[in-house]
Amino acid sequence: MKLNVLLVFLLGFSSVSSSQNIIKEYSNQVGDIEFDKEMDSEYFSICDSTKIYQYYNFGKGFQYKGEKSEILRVFNEKFKPNIEKYGKESGYITIRFIVNCEGVAGYFRIQEMGLDYQPKIFEKEVLRQLLTITKSLDGWYSIKSQYGSYSYYQYLTFKLIDSKIVEILP
Repeated sequence: MKLNVLLVFLLGFSSVSSSQNIIKEYSNQVGDIEFDKEMDSEYFSICDSTKIYQYYNFGKGFQYKGEKSEILRVFNEKFKPNIEKYGKESGYITIRFIVNCEGVAGYFRIQEMGLDYQPKIFEKEVLRQLLTITKSLDGWYSIKSQYGSYSYYQYLTFKLIDSKIVEILP
């Protein structure tokens, strides 16, 4: 009997111990972007990595100078897919990133999917252009309040039909 109690105690302790290890592997929030030395500039800094908000948490709409219309203008002017060389592509490309308390963007990540919302691989040239243009946007607002300055997550989702941008979300 004592052996059974000891065995149950040890098994319970080991399961608690292992579940604590699993919990430590998770980020602070779902979707956190961690620094990746292969992809990210070591010069980009997050103001307080424990307090990164979503762009919509501030109740001020789109956080860019000239708002969404300016972003649409920039992409309509600069995005020039080579349809003759690479063909026509349709689907969604999301570029997610962090804007720090100085209004500087960094830690860019890309997700690709078809119009059926299934994973898809786009031509690298299309991704390169969208990422380069997104990185060149320099009108992001810094977020300040009476409690301090904050970094926030932002994303741009491009809906492409036949390699033409037909919509940029949000």
